[in-house]
Amino acid sequence: MKDIAVIIVHYNSGVMTSKCIDTLLKFTPQQLSIQLIIVDNGSEKEDYLQLKAYCDQHIYSDIQLIRSAINTGFGMGNMLGYQQVNAHYVAFVNSDTFFLNDCLGIFKKFLDNRPEVAVVGGQSFKENGARTVAFDHFASVTKELLGRQFLELINSKKYPNRKKEYFEPIAVNYVQGSFMFIRCADFNAVGGFDTNLFLYYEETDLCKRIEKSLGKSCWLVPEAHYVHHHGASTPSSILIKTELKISLLYIIRKHYGYLPFVFLLNYLRLNYSLSLLIKPKYGYLFKTLWAGAPLSSSLRHRQKISL
Repeated sequence: MKDIAVIIVHYNSGVMTSKCIDTLLKFTPQQLSIQLIIVDNGSEKEDYLQLKAYCDQHIYSDIQLIRSAINTGFGMGNMLGYQQVNAHYVAFVNSDTFFLNDCLGIFKKFLDNRPEVAVVGGQSFKENGARTVAFDHFASVTKELLGRQFLELINSKKYPNRKKEYFEPIAVNYVQGSFMFIRCADFNAVGGFDTNLFLYYEETDLCKRIEKSLGKSCWLVPEAHYVHHHGASTPSSILIKTELKISLLYIIRKHYGYLPFVFLLNYLRLNYSLSLLIKPKYGYLFKTLWAGAPLSSSLRHRQKISL
C-alpha cells in the first residue's frame, strides 16, 4: 500500500495537467510512495492522446491514466479514479494546480498526528504570487442572504476571516476543492463525493458529511503552498452560473431540509427576475430557477460521448 494516492481529473487541459504532474513530482520527496492516477474526463481525442504520450514517456513509472468517454463532472471523475486507490491518504488535485513546496509531505505529517482531523488544504496563490482565499464557510441560507462577512463578524471562531493571512494551522469549514488531502478511511466511511453534483459544492458537501457523521474536522495548513489558475478548466458562462445555483440549492435541501430550500429558491427567483431587466442573458438561469432548479437541468445531461 502506498503512502498517498493523487487523483488529477483532466479535461482538455494537457499543458496544465503536465505541469501539475511535474511540479508535484519535483517537490515530493522520494521517500514518500505516491500512486498517481490521472482521469481523462471525456477530453477531445487529440488532447487525450497528447496526455497519453506524456504519461507513457514519463520517467515516473507509477502513473495510471484512465479514459472516460464522457465528461462525468468533478465528483464522479474523482470517484472513477478513486476505485484504483491503494493508499493511506488521497489528494484530489485540480489539473490547473501547481505545487510550490512539499505539500503532500506537509499534509501527511499533519494528519499522522491529528486523528480527529479528516481533511486538510493549503494556502493557494495566483499566478502572479498574490495570496488567494483558501477556505470557505458551509453553504447556508444565512450565508447567501447576509454574506460571509456577517458570519465572520458574529462568530469569528466558527467562521474565521477568509481574507486574513494565516501562519499556523486553523480549523475551517472546508478547504478549496482545487487541492484537498484526505485520510482514505474517512473518505470511505462517508461514501466519498456525492456524484449527484456535476460541478460545484462537492467539497462543502463532503466536509459537511464528515463533520456530521464522523465528528471530524477540516483544517487549513498554510505551510503548504500551491498555485491555482482559477477558472482555467471551467470558463465562465450562463450555463456555468446556472450549474452553480442548481448545486447550491441541492446542497441546501440535502443538509437543511425542504423549507430552507424553498425559501432560498424563491429569493433567487426574485433576485434574478429583477436582474433580467438589466441583463437579458439571465433568462436561461431564471427559467431553470422557475422550474425548481432540478438536477435534470444539470450540465451532466448535456455531455456527449467522445471516442
